[in-house]
Amino acid sequence: MTQVLARKWRPRSFTELVGQEHVVRALTNALRQQRLHHAYLFTGTRGVGKTTLARILAKSLNCETGVTDAPCGKCSACTEIDAGRFVDLIELDAASNTQVDNMRDLLENALYAPTSGRYKVYIIDEVHMLSRSAFNAMLKTLEEPPGHVKFILATTDPQKIPVTVLSRCLQFGLKQIPQPQIRERLAEILAAENVPADAPSIALVARAAEGSLRDALSLLDQAIAHGGGKLEEASTRAMLGAVDQTYLYAILKALAARDGAELVAGAERMAERSLSFESALQDLASLLHRVALAQVVPQSIPADDPDAAAILDLSKTLAAEDLQLYYQIAAQGRAEIGLAPDEQAGFMMTLLRMLAFAPGAAAATGTMVPARAAAPAPAAPTAPPVVKADPSSWAELVGQLGLSGMPNQLALRCEMARRTADAIDLRISQADERLFDRPFREKLTAALRQLLGAQLRVTFLAGEVAGVSPKAMTDRKTEQRQAAAVAEIREDPFVRELLEDFGGSVEDASIKPK
Repeated sequence: MTQVLARKWRPRSFTELVGQEHVVRALTNALRQQRLHHAYLFTGTRGVGKTTLARILAKSLNCETGVTDAPCGKCSACTEIDAGRFVDLIELDAASNTQVDNMRDLLENALYAPTSGRYKVYIIDEVHMLSRSAFNAMLKTLEEPPGHVKFILATTDPQKIPVTVLSRCLQFGLKQIPQPQIRERLAEILAAENVPADAPSIALVARAAEGSLRDALSLLDQAIAHGGGKLEEASTRAMLGAVDQTYLYAILKALAARDGAELVAGAERMAERSLSFESALQDLASLLHRVALAQVVPQSIPADDPDAAAILDLSKTLAAEDLQLYYQIAAQGRAEIGLAPDEQAGFMMTLLRMLAFAPGAAAATGTMVPARAAAPAPAAPTAPPVVKADPSSWAELVGQLGLSGMPNQLALRCEMARRTADAIDLRISQADERLFDRPFREKLTAALRQLLGAQLRVTFLAGEVAGVSPKAMTDRKTEQRQAAAVAEIREDPFVRELLEDFGGSVEDASIKPK
């Protein structure tokens, strides 16, 4: 029976591990210098190598050649650990063994000397799933561990582990593996397995794995089966349900040209192919990120990337501020697609929102102008004088408008960029641009006209802000008061004496200003 790739190509030494060089360096140095700790904690998302690293460390501690950073892989200890039958390596899945009785049995067994190895090694996976009483039972052994016992804990959620346990472990954070490294590893494995594959297929699998090499190998198995023993782009896309990037390129080009008809046609072509619109929004956001990155650091797009030419072309076609706007709308659209009547409608509305908020689009109430566009020139030399972006005067106006809810939130986040006797220009950051919904602008405009005159012209701008909106100024005052309160508590002689006597710490978040 053929072994699945994820098991067949599981790393068996530190040198084979991909993407975790920072952890490997620390562990190999510790092993070479014989600076061994009694408990290790590996954290990170699924499939990045936590359990694999734990087993390699167990081999390093028990290899018959001695404690080493390069276990031989041939002695009985190494081969039995690789085969999963080493008697002194005890692996526990905390998700299935959460109770205190299971932990007590395990810890009682830890008191006995190893049967055949140098150390008794306990690997506890998903340790955050243990109950509080189980953690308390473990704590005593962690405080006074037998010399022959090593604990290796692994978790995807370290925030749920009690700080008393965390403080007694050497903690190593494993990162998601970058796509280039996953692509390189997949190419090596495909070559070793004599499986024909094209570069776009490998890139698709690497991207779909989302930083997990184990997931990448599982997907690779599926892609090979789907492709009849080989990897081709069309077959791999169909297996993954991935959206052909050419559709997305066409959509972005239509947005750049402000061509609504082509934008709708592009979405309809995708519907004809029964493509996943939720996946399309995810891929669109990913593409926008890569295009924005290419604008700032062109060399970040590898020359052998099959999408390189298209991405670099888009980076020259789309303005940086447009990319930021489209990315935000795509991310928001993906979050809201479950609320739409159907996926296609949610996807279409997201595209239409991009078109509506694109620079140059006019709003029915007030005029929404991109920050980069110049303000309209006065019609005659007798135009009213401009009043300066006095933050306090805008804050006073907002206080007199009597608004509530989201229109009030819009007003609080705006800065007054320009004011004359019959006009006000308001600017908001792109991060808060979602508040530019038409009903909110209508209510704010109506309130301003009621206060300042029915002929008042209100213009809304989106772009860089100076940080002088009423909300920004209030937030700064709150932060200053909070910082002063924290400093006062930390400098209090009584508090300092308590900390020194009882070894406690001050939780800044629990301090509230008077």
